Amino acid sequence: MTSRERIMAALKRQEPDRVPFAELGIDRALAERLMGWPTTQTAAAGTLTKNPYSVEESKALAAFLGCDCIWYLLRAPTFARQGVGQEGRGFMGEGMIKSEADLDKIKLPDPHKDELYREAEHFAKNKGDYALVFATRIGFFQTVLSMGTENFLVSLYTDRPLVEKILDLYFDWMTVVVERMCQIGYDIFWTTDDYAYKTGMFFSPAIFREVIAPRYRRALNKCTIPWFLHSDGNIMESMDTLVDLGVAATHPNEKGAMDIREVKRKYGDRICVIGNLDLNILGMGTPEETDREVKELIRDLAPGGGYMISSGNSLASYLKPENVLAMSKAIQKYGKYPIRLG
Repeated sequence: MTSRERIMAALKRQEPDRVPFAELGIDRALAERLMGWPTTQTAAAGTLTKNPYSVEESKALAAFLGCDCIWYLLRAPTFARQGVGQEGRGFMGEGMIKSEADLDKIKLPDPHKDELYREAEHFAKNKGDYALVFATRIGFFQTVLSMGTENFLVSLYTDRPLVEKILDLYFDWMTVVVERMCQIGYDIFWTTDDYAYKTGMFFSPAIFREVIAPRYRRALNKCTIPWFLHSDGNIMESMDTLVDLGVAATHPNEKGAMDIREVKRKYGDRICVIGNLDLNILGMGTPEETDREVKELIRDLAPGGGYMISSGNSLASYLKPENVLAMSKAIQKYGKYPIRLG
């Protein structure tokens, strides 16, 4: 099977030749250590976030690790202070949009201009046998980051019209962009929209249904490819709503927040489950611990199909290269169907 065929079989909840390895992203600093490539600089606040790799680099990195997808990253600007941490890992600081008076700071690129999609088209034409992921934020998390988490949550109750105006700016932009990306030939629409802590959601399930879900639906109505949702934290309270919205796969089903095995038992007949090799093991453990974790995940989740393995978030810069390589080797060793691991 090709990598794309392997992922599409898992999405149909069939057993491919091997459990697909489907990472959401790899930090440039980690790729530098693995492959000997230079790092890139974090974008300044208010700039369009684009892919840190060329398509040739993406395919080389995927081939090196045995990953079945490559990614093209395109995000609307986030209007927050941004900094660079250890090993070049970016982080968001204080949001810039505090009130109605700040709305004119939100300047988004014209989603109708062909120039916005030139590099995305190049990726689509040269993706090879990989599943090509359009990795982005659908509009929710840019709103949270641009307002600041505390201000966003308070404003849901004190100034909901402001929250909804900002949400609409981002979701309207994405509605145009996702339709174009589907036409270009992408295989997966993978959104990164954290809306939960380890103990539960940022807000009630009712708020998600009333405020967020209708905007998701508006953008997803223009999406003709499978939609994957990434959210850290415990999102179990919203799973039925997500299934109703047509989610094809959930990621990462964060260890310590969700029981990925329970998610597979309860929803595995309707969605694909992706995850969730503990980042603590990848970052602080040993290759032997990594190998054991991969084996247990595949043993428990892969039989019957509908499962893709990944790290518990993304391959971050602080992970040990030897553990990332152990993960890759273990997937090849244990992941071949039929699964017979006892």
